[in-house]
Amino acid sequence: MPRIAGPIKRRHPVELRDLRVLRAGTDRKIKATVPGPFTMGRQAQDDYYGDEEAVAMAYAEAVNAEIKDLFAAGADVVQIDEPWMQQHPDKARRYGVKALDRALEGVTAVVHDKPSGYSFLPELEQCKAQQISIEAAQPRLDLQILRQLPSKTIVLGVIDLADMTVETPQVVAARIRNALDHVPGDRLVVAPDCGMKYLPRPVAFGKMKTMAEGAALVRRELLT
Repeated sequence: MPRIAGPIKRRHPVELRDLRVLRAGTDRKIKATVPGPFTMGRQAQDDYYGDEEAVAMAYAEAVNAEIKDLFAAGADVVQIDEPWMQQHPDKARRYGVKALDRALEGVTAVVHDKPSGYSFLPELEQCKAQQISIEAAQPRLDLQILRQLPSKTIVLGVIDLADMTVETPQVVAARIRNALDHVPGDRLVVAPDCGMKYLPRPVAFGKMKTMAEGAALVRRELLT
């Protein structure tokens, strides 16, 4: 657990160096991910501020500066991960969205907020994030919940990362079609549920390949 013994300051993340290297090596869109202010505040031992909302807002100031640095370094998308909003929905309602919006203040490019659960999902419709990333494959989520985000682009998890079996393109396509019953295609982005760092490389590669193939199946259907 990190200990807060003084004012929270802007970091110089390794991600910034790595992103510059990546930007120099590709002309495609690239994304960086940062932990959100609410989640960091809930995991920190506060020996300085004496107020959990003040901690979250201080983290939000630092995250805001970091996001702007990442965009300046060449990021096209920055994702904010806020899994602890699900675990503490009452406190998230009280000050979590306020901290998230402060982290996004003055940011004009696309930014994701990624909850790992859904008891707090309707409140995220009101935040400044343009895209909401939702894990749907592993939890077998009832995709009707997507209707609670009518103005957001949905980054939908269609790859189950808890299962070592590589999905078929047909399975992926079925998951995408289910989502299209609740959200239009122009507001849907296909993605894995989460990161793939715990999967063997061949499994991760196979899952990414079938994700692309499943999306291509649905795209062809929509164009015919």
